[in-house]
Amino acid sequence: MTSQSLEDNSQQLETRVATLEKELAQMKLILAESIQKKEPWWLKIAGSFENDSTFDEAAALGREWRKSAQ
Repeated sequence: MTSQSLEDNSQQLETRVATLEKELAQMKLILAESIQKKEPWWLKIAGSFENDSTFDEAAALGREWRKSAQ
C-alpha cells in the first residue's frame, strides 16, 4: 500500500468512527430520556378493568380453577 492509500483509508475510518460516535451519543440521549420518563407498567393498566363484568368473571373462573387444582 502506498502512503496515499493509507491516508485515504485512515480518513475513511476516521469519518466512519466519527459518524458512529455521533449516532451512539444520540442513542444514549434517547435511552436516557426514555428511562427518566418511564413509569411502571402496572400504573398504566391499574384500574383499567374496574367495573368490567367480563374481567370479574375471568378472575372468578381463575380462582375456581386454582382451587380445583390443589
